[in-house]
Amino acid sequence: MSPLEAENRAREFFDAFVGAFESFNGSMIAERYLAPYLAFHTHGSAQVFMSSAEIGSYFQKIVDECHAKGCRCCRYKDLAILPLGRECALGTVTWELLSEELAVVGAWRESYNLCLVDGRFMIFASTDHVP
Repeated sequence: MSPLEAENRAREFFDAFVGAFESFNGSMIAERYLAPYLAFHTHGSAQVFMSSAEIGSYFQKIVDECHAKGCRCCRYKDLAILPLGRECALGTVTWELLSEELAVVGAWRESYNLCLVDGRFMIFASTDHVP
């Protein structure tokens, strides 16, 4: 896929991801992930989720924690996309969690291994960046 096509698909993907996150519904977020899904965390641990149900439970815990900390929406910035052949790409974004007043209540940078499934990007692995 061309760099422009990869960037357009990535923007479409992350825009939809923002909407799913703002539902605070782990199952809705999980619809953007393939099982098995591999998550590398900043503290050096990794988790593998073998089913959509496991992925949904994982994200439900995350959005519940974010909501408890005052997060009401999110945004991404600094998108970097690297096409990996015709069907995959590496997408990296900085996420900002926002309060109702749009103040930043949390932020991190994360990279996603994306692949095309039925014409749309899906995540099969992610890596949190160490600040």
